[in-house]
Amino acid sequence: MALPQSKVTAQGQISVPAEIRRKLGIGPGAVLEWEDDGERVIVRRAGRYTFEDIHRAVFSQKPKARSLQELKRGIGRHVRAKHARD
Repeated sequence: MALPQSKVTAQGQISVPAEIRRKLGIGPGAVLEWEDDGERVIVRRAGRYTFEDIHRAVFSQKPKARSLQELKRGIGRHVRAKHARD
């Protein structure tokens, strides 16, 4: 199966292949983001992020390893604090 292709015009414009437009749900006026990723360029509909993008943003630092007992104590503290009467 051949990959969808586009030609660049003298003005630097391209047409997005129909199957890609359908997959991304884009139409006239849609905004696309272009990301230079070293050897490749990633094009995506603006405002859409991959699971990997979100995971990297949320978990930028590796969490500290915890024992099951520590996790249970932490959950207990959270529940008590959340339901404490003032």
